[in-house]
Amino acid sequence: MNQDPAALYGRGLGFPPRVGTDGHLVWAEGETSVRESIRIILMTEPEERLRLPGFGAGLRRFLFEPNTPATHLLIQERIEQSLRRWEPRVRVESVVVEADRAEPQAAVATITYQLVATRQRERLSLSVGLGAA
Repeated sequence: MNQDPAALYGRGLGFPPRVGTDGHLVWAEGETSVRESIRIILMTEPEERLRLPGFGAGLRRFLFEPNTPATHLLIQERIEQSLRRWEPRVRVESVVVEADRAEPQAAVATITYQLVATRQRERLSLSVGLGAA
């Protein structure tokens, strides 16, 4: 049974919000909507959304933390907790946080997740700014 991804995962305003070539707002559907939702969760700070003050992972709190395995573990835990709470369309399989080889004041978080409705495996990477190594 092949279902429409938009019907399975929904449709939402594209992120970042933008206007398409047709002059209308761009919408994200299906797997793209889920991926963009994950990015929004991870990039949002708690208290940033007035009606959902607890929403978001709050990864900016690590900005002045050292780029160490202990900090990486805290980031990993924060990502796992936030996605478990705010994105029911995915099941997180793993979160790996490592120092960015190209940028000493950043870490790279690689999230492997499974889309609940189809069991399709996806991967997303995100840079997290940190302090000194």
